[in-house]
Amino acid sequence: MLTFHNVCLAPSSFQLTGIPGLESLHIWLSIPFSSMYLVAVVGNATILAVVRVEHSLHQPMYFFLCMLAIIDLVLSTSTMPKLLGIFWFGAGDIGLDACLAQMFLIHCFATVESGIFLAMAFDRYVAICNPLHHTTVLTHTMVGRLGITALCRGVLYIGPLPLMIRLRLPLYKTRVISHSYCEHMAVVTLTCGDSRINNIYGLSIGFLVLILDSMAITASYVMIFRTVIGLSTPEARLKTLGTCGSHICAILIFYVPIAVSSLIHRFGHQVPPPIHTLLANFYLLIPPILNPIVYAVRTKQIRERLLQILKTETKIK
Repeated sequence: MLTFHNVCLAPSSFQLTGIPGLESLHIWLSIPFSSMYLVAVVGNATILAVVRVEHSLHQPMYFFLCMLAIIDLVLSTSTMPKLLGIFWFGAGDIGLDACLAQMFLIHCFATVESGIFLAMAFDRYVAICNPLHHTTVLTHTMVGRLGITALCRGVLYIGPLPLMIRLRLPLYKTRVISHSYCEHMAVVTLTCGDSRINNIYGLSIGFLVLILDSMAITASYVMIFRTVIGLSTPEARLKTLGTCGSHICAILIFYVPIAVSSLIHRFGHQVPPPIHTLLANFYLLIPPILNPIVYAVRTKQIRERLLQILKTETKIK
């Protein structure tokens, strides 16, 4: 590690602090965090296994759900093992390239998840507003293309972030990151160079992903609700809206925590650091935990298949 003028450093690694201000409670915090991570892994792996073995679930909505499960596994696994290492062993040291790779995975797959929610909104729009064309429009090939498009968009949007830091901002005021993972703004605020381009680019990506995606999803649901209102009976309206319930819950679970965390990070200077860091971790943990639960509870086919598996295991025992 090189030092310049005793002020700026060119570190080869950083030191993550975990939950700053709550270091004395790290061992106790590891209990709920490890439990939530275990629930997230088991829940999403279960969704993948159920959809794989149940041929009646080989439909666009469930393929998108599998994509969400994979994304949630990547998001939680990119942060939680390292955080638990900090809690249990004080292993906060992380190499520069590993830090940038973690940053890329977190922001890239959060962007991909937003794209999948947009694709799911399109699926619900076609299924409800143009049901006769649903099977011809949302083919398995189209579902795959939508998933690949969401992935490519995430790589295209987020790829420049770690590259700009690596190439433009080699010097830092300190190597200690007051966070539990390498979040973009947490790293950029430590740099000695001009970070305005990074800040502007980060805000632009946030606008493109959060604002435009949510506006497109809202527009699709406005058209869906207009179609539902035109149905002849209340029972038909409730049944049709019921197919959208899980998707709406998952959207709120994803967008609300990430929006609150982003706003607090940029504008909530009066918020205590421990609260901010905890919220930042929760927005990476809450969707992976709740998405499988929401879909298992609200989706009849998944719920029935899970109950069937549990009954079979009980009989075997």
